[in-house]
Amino acid sequence: MFKGRHFEPEVIIVSVRWYLKYKLSTADISEMMAERGISVDPSTIWRWVKRYAPDFEKKWQRFASLIGPSWRVDETYIKVKGKQTYLYRGVDKRGRSVVSHLSRRRNVKAMKRFLRRASEVHGRKPKTVTLDGYQASHRAVREFSQESRRRKPIKIRSSKYLNNLIEQDHRAIKSRTGPMLGFKNFASARITLAGVELLHRIRQGQFNLKHLGVIGKTEPEIWNAVLAA
Repeated sequence: MFKGRHFEPEVIIVSVRWYLKYKLSTADISEMMAERGISVDPSTIWRWVKRYAPDFEKKWQRFASLIGPSWRVDETYIKVKGKQTYLYRGVDKRGRSVVSHLSRRRNVKAMKRFLRRASEVHGRKPKTVTLDGYQASHRAVREFSQESRRRKPIKIRSSKYLNNLIEQDHRAIKSRTGPMLGFKNFASARITLAGVELLHRIRQGQFNLKHLGVIGKTEPEIWNAVLAA
C-alpha cells in the first residue's frame, strides 16, 4: 500500500487518522509532526487523506461486526464549494452507525443509493427503516424493498421520537466537519466524509478484532495490525 512513498507508513497512517478523527487542520498536523522532527507539508497530508482513506475503509470493513436490522435513516446538510449537499446516514436501534452517502440532491435516487451502499457494506438489508416525514424517502424505501425481492417488504415507520437517535448521531460527524469550513470539491468531500464515518464507527467499537490479538494494544498498533492483515 505504501510502496515508493518518501515517508514511513506510520507517519502516513497517523496523519490520516488524526485528520479524520480530531478537530485538526492539515496545518495543525504538519506542526505536530514538526515537533516530532518530521517535516511534512500540509498539502502532502491532504493528498494522503484522499489517497488512503478509501483503502483504510476497505481494510477495516473486513472486520466489521453485524449491525441490527432496524435502521433509523436521515440526512444532514454539508457545504461543498459553498453549495448545500446532503449526507445520508443511518444507525441501528443500538446507535451503531450504518454508513454514509453524500449526494448533491435530496431525492428518491439518492436515498436508494444510500440503501444499496449500506446493504452492500454490511451484507444485509434492513427489516425496518424509520424515517422523517419526507415522502421521497418513503417512496425510495418502498421501491428498494420491491427491487430486493425480500419475502417480507421492508417495514417503514415515521417517528420523530425514534429518529432522535440518528439526529443526535449527526453531531459526531458535524463536530468534525465544522472546523473544515466546507469542502472544495464533491469527490474530495465524499472521500473525506466516508473516512470520518469510518473513524466514528471505530470509536463506537463496531469491529471485531479479537483474532488479531490486539487486546490491550495501543491505537497505532491496532491500526498496523488491521492494515497488515
